[in-house]
Amino acid sequence: MPFVKRAPSGRREFTDDNLDFLDLITCLKDTGMQLSEIRHFVELAMQGDATLETRLNIFKQQQQAVRDQIAQAKRHLAKLDYKVRFFTAACDAGTEAAVSGDCELPGQPIVIDESLRVKKAHPA
Repeated sequence: MPFVKRAPSGRREFTDDNLDFLDLITCLKDTGMQLSEIRHFVELAMQGDATLETRLNIFKQQQQAVRDQIAQAKRHLAKLDYKVRFFTAACDAGTEAAVSGDCELPGQPIVIDESLRVKKAHPA
């Protein structure tokens, strides 16, 4: 943390700006940015305004990376939602063999083939 000044005793003395910068570093790390990339960003920040556009581009790239992560997480969640519905139906039917659906189309209905049902259907 080259941006944090030290007291004559060698202890770091954090300012509010230092803490804000550490919060930013934590944010970048939490979004999946590699430590080497964060280190590069810190080096750029230490150089000041001459690196503004480069740092802006780093933020734009990380912003897109986070958008991609969110989209991937939504696809994973849709598949998990499907599997919960599928296995709920399988538990209801008493067997997976009675259940059909399409995991690639997770919003589609899950169907129980009554002729393959092991457990009796619950009365409505």
